[in-house]
Amino acid sequence: MAAWGQAATAAAPAPARRRPASRPAARPAAARRPATRASTGLRNGVVWIAVLAALLGGVVALNVAVLQLNVRLDRLAQEKTDLLAGNAALSAQLSSAGAPPHVVSVAHRKLGLVPAAPEQITYVQLAPKR
Repeated sequence: MAAWGQAATAAAPAPARRRPASRPAARPAAARRPATRASTGLRNGVVWIAVLAALLGGVVALNVAVLQLNVRLDRLAQEKTDLLAGNAALSAQLSSAGAPPHVVSVAHRKLGLVPAAPEQITYVQLAPKR
């Protein structure tokens, strides 16, 4: 059995070792900026807070604008209701002012006119058309 085990290990090729890729030349130590993980995370956190604050401010401004439009819409709806009620009152006043009994009473009171007696009424006969 030893021969079998030795043949099996001898037959299997050894995995090829890869050479590491050549690295670019490292920058000089003076040119590198010392960036610590804590300061980068802190800057990112501050940026996110600023972005979220700006978005929240935009949402608040939008809600204020919508509220102002709703107040204006309510005012206009109330004005429309008042105008419709005023138009209905004027329409009723106009129809009652044109009623014949009202016209007769105003003519008698303001102008001193009285209805004509039946014997005072005459008709004019027009010549027939030729």
